Amino acid sequence: MKYILAVETSCDETSAAVLQESKVLSSIISSQEIHSKFGGVVPELASREHVRLITPIVKKALQEADLKPEQLDGLAVTYGPGLAGALLAGVNFIKGMAVSLDIPFIGVNHIEGHIYGNLLSQPEVKFPIIFLIVSGGHTQIVLMEDDLQYKILGKTRDDAVGEAFDKGAKLLGLGYPGGPEIDRLAQSGNPQAVKFPRAYLKKSGSDYDFSYSGLKTSLLTYLNKLDKEDIQKNMPDICASYQAAAVEVLVHKTLAAAREFKAGQTAIAGGVAANSLLRNWLQDECRKADISLYLPEFKYCTDNAAMIGRAGYEYLKRGIYSDQSLNVYPSLKLVSAEK
Repeated sequence: MKYILAVETSCDETSAAVLQESKVLSSIISSQEIHSKFGGVVPELASREHVRLITPIVKKALQEADLKPEQLDGLAVTYGPGLAGALLAGVNFIKGMAVSLDIPFIGVNHIEGHIYGNLLSQPEVKFPIIFLIVSGGHTQIVLMEDDLQYKILGKTRDDAVGEAFDKGAKLLGLGYPGGPEIDRLAQSGNPQAVKFPRAYLKKSGSDYDFSYSGLKTSLLTYLNKLDKEDIQKNMPDICASYQAAAVEVLVHKTLAAAREFKAGQTAIAGGVAANSLLRNWLQDECRKADISLYLPEFKYCTDNAAMIGRAGYEYLKRGIYSDQSLNVYPSLKLVSAEK
C-alpha cells in the first residue's frame, strides 16, 4: 500500500489530505473567511494565509491519518491554474518535503483534481465519461476517455458559471460566495417569473462553448427597473429565474455531448457541482436518456486536497513524477498525461 500526502492552495482554501492509494484517510480544509468583507478573494491576503496555515494543517492531516512523514511514499500538489502567490505557497512547501524525505512528488492540474474529486466517490468507473466542470473560474465540457486522458469539447468565452452566480449575488446585495445564497433563496421562488436569456451560441464556434456575461448584464438591466422594495419582495423569484437560466444551458450541452460521443456516463465536478438545481435537473435528464450520472460528495465539490491526492496517485503509480524545476502556472490548461 502506498501513502500519499497532498496539498491544495490554488485560491482561498488551505487544504491537506492523506490517502492510502485511492482511499482518503484524512482531509483537512481551512477556508479563509478574511475575504468575505471584500466580496471576493484578495490574492495577496490569500497567499499570506496559506503560508501561515499550511504547516499546522499538514501536521493535522498526518495526525488524523495516524502516520508519520517518514511513512509517506509520495506527495502531490496543485501547480495551476489558480492564483500565482497562493500556488507558490503549496508548491514550495511540497518541494521542501520531497527533498527532506527523499520521496517523489507530482504537480497536479487543479481541474484534473476536481475530476478525480468526483471519482473518489465512485467504486467502479466506466469510460468514456462526459465531465461538466463548473466552478468560480471554469466552465468546461470534457470528454474523459480513460484515466488521465482528456479532450476539452467546450469552455466559457467569458464568465464562468460560478463567477456569474457570485456577480449576480453581488448585484442582488447577497453575501459571498453568492452561489449557495442564490440556490437557497431559489428554493421558494418561481424559475419562470423572469425571462432571462439562455446563450447557446449555435451560430458560431463550438456548440459546447458557454457565455454568461449576457446573463449577468440582463440581471443588471432588470434590477435597474425596480426599486429596493420590489427587489426584496421578489428576491426568491429573481434568484430562481437567474439560476434556471444558468443551469439549463449546462444540462442541455452536457446531455448533447454524451449523445454525440456515445458516452454512457456523465459527471459534474467543481464548486457549482453542489448546486441543487443542477444536480436534480441532470439526474432527471440522465434518467430519461438512460445515461449514468456520477455525482460527487458535497465535501469534494469545493477545493480540497483529497482530490489532488487522488489524481496524484494515478501519476505516481505510473512512475510519472515532477522535479525541483516545477513552477506554478496560473492559467494552466487541462491536457492528457503522457503514458
